[in-house]
Amino acid sequence: MSETVAVADGSVPATPEAPWPVAVLAGKLKGWIDRLGTVWVEGELTQWGERAGNVYAKLRDLQQDVTVDLRIWSSTRAKFSEEFRQGDRVIALVKPDYWLKGGTLSMQVYNLRHVGLGDMLERLERLRRQLAEEGLFADERKVRLPFLPQCIGLVTGRDSDAEKDVVRNAQLRWPEVRFRLRYAAVQGDRAASDVAAGIRELDADPEVDVIILARGGGDFQNLLPFSDEALLRTAAACVTPLVSAIGHEADRPLLDEVADLRASTPTDAAKRVVPDVAEELARVQQARARMTGRVTALVTGEIDRLAHIRSRPALADAGWLVESRAEELTRWVARGAELMDHTVERHERRVDELRGQLRALSPQRTLERGYAIAQRRDGAILRSAAEATTGEPLLLTLADGEVSTTVDAPARPAGGRG
Repeated sequence: MSETVAVADGSVPATPEAPWPVAVLAGKLKGWIDRLGTVWVEGELTQWGERAGNVYAKLRDLQQDVTVDLRIWSSTRAKFSEEFRQGDRVIALVKPDYWLKGGTLSMQVYNLRHVGLGDMLERLERLRRQLAEEGLFADERKVRLPFLPQCIGLVTGRDSDAEKDVVRNAQLRWPEVRFRLRYAAVQGDRAASDVAAGIRELDADPEVDVIILARGGGDFQNLLPFSDEALLRTAAACVTPLVSAIGHEADRPLLDEVADLRASTPTDAAKRVVPDVAEELARVQQARARMTGRVTALVTGEIDRLAHIRSRPALADAGWLVESRAEELTRWVARGAELMDHTVERHERRVDELRGQLRALSPQRTLERGYAIAQRRDGAILRSAAEATTGEPLLLTLADGEVSTTVDAPARPAGGRG
């Protein structure tokens, strides 16, 4: 005997024997929710994204940390006179809407107004101004990235798309590049401290040439840890060049301002940190071709210039240089010889004059005129006749020799007779 289970249509209470189908339950929920009507609520936009003209956003109560999803159709969005973005404090006229197929609840927005800058964005603006005044955003303190890092430190989530994008694109550009991975929480309460610890660890590693902090896109709230003050000051104190690759082009946490380089995406970070080997080889080939062309042009120009100089008449027949100066050289040689002869003659005459003067004063000439020098035995010269004694031997020096003699008579005055 088979047991037949009746399927309830929602008109009777559900029982184990007659449960409601999911569609019945969902329909009852939608009907009950549709009767709730519209209500004004206040909160902060933590996400704002447009797709096909429609807007999908999140509204958060910061005090209670409660978030609801908002949906704004394009027709309603077209009626707004104000522009909105994540971080804005708003009031919204919403009506709960239950989607049957997905089983999700969202708030359909009929009106949206600003009520001032959100608390979160206001705190970020105050922190931005403070760090800017301290010079943490200044271009002067940013470190230039190395041309070709041998080892890249990567702080990212474990098994994340950001890790795959950075590693894959970097190795495609330069296959020999190495990575030092440091996994960290990239969202949630411990994200800021975990990422800061990863930066400090890689900064202390002497083999790491550059550090990339990578995370995929996310809403404004999920990226708040990357605007944490402690993390920002850790990044500012980092000695190793730091690249921020957080979110997509529209996302701009404060870490982007402190980092030495901001990349719009993890893929962009890999492209900006690692050079492309094919591009570099092409540049080397281009440089070599330019150098070869310039050297060839320089050598060719110098060869042409030498040929032009050699073709000039002055170098075509170099003998004229000697011939044009030969007569002049002959004159100068003759003039030199004449001056030399004149100088020699003049000095010869002077030598003769000095020779004559010297001979006139020479004792030899005196002796040649008949005079003699009388010397005693001890070699003393006899200067006066009175000094001579009878019988004293003397040595007489004459012009052509010497003779010995003896004083045989006493001295008598000069000019007297004997």
